[in-house]
This record gives sequence, C-alpha cells and structure tokens, in this order.
Amino acid sequence: MNNVERFKAVMSFQYFDRLPRFEWAEYWNKTIERWHGEGLPANLMNYPQISGYFGLDAYEHLWIEPRHAKFPVSDNFSIKNRNDYQQIKKYLYPDLSEEVRLLIQKCRFGETVFWVTLEGFFWFPRTLFGIEYHLYAFYDEPELMHEINNDLVDYHLRTLEHIRDYCKPEFVTIAEDMSYNIGPMISKECFDEFMAPYYRRIIPAVKQLGSIPFVDSDGDVNILIAWLENVGVEGILPLERASGVDIQKIRKKHPQFRMIGAFDKRVMKDGETAMRAEFDRLLPIMRQGGFIPSVDHQTPPDVSLHNYQCYVSLLKEYCQKAAC
Repeated sequence: MNNVERFKAVMSFQYFDRLPRFEWAEYWNKTIERWHGEGLPANLMNYPQISGYFGLDAYEHLWIEPRHAKFPVSDNFSIKNRNDYQQIKKYLYPDLSEEVRLLIQKCRFGETVFWVTLEGFFWFPRTLFGIEYHLYAFYDEPELMHEINNDLVDYHLRTLEHIRDYCKPEFVTIAEDMSYNIGPMISKECFDEFMAPYYRRIIPAVKQLGSIPFVDSDGDVNILIAWLENVGVEGILPLERASGVDIQKIRKKHPQFRMIGAFDKRVMKDGETAMRAEFDRLLPIMRQGGFIPSVDHQTPPDVSLHNYQCYVSLLKEYCQKAAC
C-alpha cells in the first residue's frame, strides 16, 4: 500500500498492511532547538524535512489563513462591536487560489497524504475578539457573531472550490480548541445557535471533496464529540491524555468516529519502558482501524533526541503490530 491507500483503508475500517506513521502537529521550535544541540542536522528546520529524517510517512498540510499579511497584530488587539469588525474586514478573507495551487503542485500524489485546516467557528471569532470579549460576545453581540461566522463559512466554501480544481484532500481539520480540562468552554445551546448552522454548511462541501471532516480541539472532548457527530463531523484530534480522554471509552460510545493522536506526550521523556506501556494501552484500538496514533500535541522540549528516536522506533513497531 502507498501512503494514501493506507490512510484511506485505516479511516474506512478496512484491511491495512500497517498503520500510518506521522505527526499531525508541527514540531515545536524549542524542541527542534534542543535536538539541533543533540545531533539533529542543523539544516533540518521544518516538518517535512525533520519527519523525513526520522522516516515518517509523507504528509503535506495547508492551513487556510483567513487574514491578509497586513492584518494588524498586537497583544492588545480586539474588536468590540460591528463597527470594529467592518474596519478590519479589509484585512480578512484573502484570495488564496495561487498559494493553494503552488502547495498542491509540490505533493507527490499517491505518496503524499494531503490535508487542509480551516479555522473554525469558535476559533476564528476568538482571534478577533480576544478570549474574554469572545465569551461575552455570545450574549452581548449575537448578531455580530453570526455575521462573522457567516462571512467565514462563505470564505471557506470559496477556498474549497479552489482546492477542488487541483486535488481532493484526504482529510480536512476544522481548528476550534474549544474544550479545556473539564469539557467544552460553551454550552450546547451556544454551540447549536452560533456554530451548528455553519457546520451544516461546510461539512457537506468537505465530504463532496471526498475528504473526511475532523475537528481539532484540545482538552476533554468527551461531551463535544456528540455535538460534532450531530452536525456531520466524522473525526477528532489530538485526544489529550492529560485531560482524561480515554479512546477506548470513545470507541465504545462512538464506534465509527475517527481519531488521530492520543499518545500521551508526558511519558516521552521517561524512556522506552514508559513509551512501550503507552503503546500497549493504545494497541487494542489501533488494531480496530479508524485510529492513527500520534503525539497528543506537539512533542515537548523535555524530550531528548534519543528519546524521540526511541519513540519513532516504537511507533514503527506498533504500527506494524496493529496489522497482525
């Protein structure tokens, strides 16, 4: 099987020769700095270079950036009302057709799994309001919240049309980060009113591409998954163990829901025995399909180059073992 065939087979709960081996998140710059000091060649700087060095599978990622390069960025930036939004709108929703074309031309189709990230209907307004004002805006600026998310979904639909001209991504993630260590940051009522209508517009377009729609949310996603399933989302990542996420319980409750991640990054610094125990925890679900193990967020800088090499060796061993 090539990388694309393997990914599709695993995510369809069909026969696979081994599990895919990749990191869904870019390597943390502080981690890369440490590894350079421990023997990683200095010319290796970005994800494709470093993942290729470690022998991971070829995956190519495009993050759809809904802001122009001249978007005003500062620690104190936030909008408060519709007038503020209208003032900055000229810096939003750029035409990315050329960027999409150039990236897709680099992909080795059949060998490279191509995936796209769209900023979601919790994530993007938060970047405009700031964290505190965003949470108030669900109640203080409901019409503006709808206007922003309507503009955002229109932009995403246009962008997916550009992508359709060139290829069909294997999966699409919608970035939200809307859960913390005890669950979602908003109520189901807020989700249903301010987010669900826009998911019901974007998810069919993702599926028409032949792509699997995922949501990216940190924290405890146990409650959130049911909300997402109801609007057509079919997968989630990164399944952070530190928040108490248990993929065996998720698989039992949501048997067809796809998952990526779940490997507890906190054990990586502790060496082979601890990492092998973590893979043993995940192995029963790995064997079922619909799940790809990966670090449950970026590999932290407390992980030495030697321990990461050990992790990759174990990842390769267990991805093969899962097919037996």
